[in-house]
Amino acid sequence: MIRIHNIYYMLAYAFQTLREQGYRSVASEDFKNVAELLAAILARGVNRLVKRGLGKEYVSLTEPTSTIRGKIDVSETVKTLALERKQAICSYDVFSVNSYMNRIVKSTILRLLRADIAKIRKKELRKLLAFFINVDEIELHSVDWNVQYNRNNQDYRLLISICYLVAKGLLQTQSTGSLKVMDFLDEQRMHRLYEKFILEYYRKEFPQISANASQIQWQLDDGMNAMLPIMQSDIMLVYRDKTLIIDAKYYARSTLVLFDKHILHSGNLYQIFAYVKNKEAELANAPHEVSGMLLYARTDEDTYPEHEYRMSGNRIEVRTLNLDAEFSSIKAELDGIVEKYFDLG
Repeated sequence: MIRIHNIYYMLAYAFQTLREQGYRSVASEDFKNVAELLAAILARGVNRLVKRGLGKEYVSLTEPTSTIRGKIDVSETVKTLALERKQAICSYDVFSVNSYMNRIVKSTILRLLRADIAKIRKKELRKLLAFFINVDEIELHSVDWNVQYNRNNQDYRLLISICYLVAKGLLQTQSTGSLKVMDFLDEQRMHRLYEKFILEYYRKEFPQISANASQIQWQLDDGMNAMLPIMQSDIMLVYRDKTLIIDAKYYARSTLVLFDKHILHSGNLYQIFAYVKNKEAELANAPHEVSGMLLYARTDEDTYPEHEYRMSGNRIEVRTLNLDAEFSSIKAELDGIVEKYFDLG
């Protein structure tokens, strides 16, 4: 289980924009489901966007015109008999608010208006739609979410991420206050948010620690690395000579059951062990201490992993983070990990 407000806090760390003025009031509001939370965040963001002016980009148009503009599409001009009307079919670019990002935002607002959210939130969204009159709709299932951001469209980064979550299933919720995560988001997408939240939490709250999603190099005897997979850590915390590699895991079930016995996902354990031992070998010529951790989001299972192992000289811990607790408790758990593995003095 996961509290709706905790999704807000996770998003707030993953996207620092949510911590800015204009979004903070969302944290104190009550939401009956995740759709309401996302609607509130989207409404705040679009309102800020409208005040600054909707982003524009060059959009290609092809239409009949009596004045030649851009390139003439000769075949379409002949096919449509446009010349008989003293027109030509021309293709040209215009600087317009009908941009790809604005189309995504408008279509997401329209989808939220059909969701199970309070009338007051729908009223808020309808008011904002008035600023999108000249923006076309787009089929959200066909959107290419690999949007490129630059200095001119940074304001859209959070909004497009919220639109992505809405489009990918966050509306399939119950109307109760406490929801099972799998009711509204699949494991893959929730895992991405969970992982990003933990990384950004440590970056924000412990600036003295280096927190990155670093790659780990294979320590090879002969340098032959053909076809070896990349070892990409979720979170690597480094302070002085101590390193903690964290693999954040978000599953509907944090353990497997084999012959009535709960066991860890073997692939996860093999992976963190490989990360730790290769990092250990990399630092062999300097003072070091390398540890590993599998940090699962706690499920509503009766049995969940809380174990610490010593493997070939390294500490590898398996533990869970309770996302159904008050956020102050979540902070305390994450802070406790730092206190356990690092002497910040």
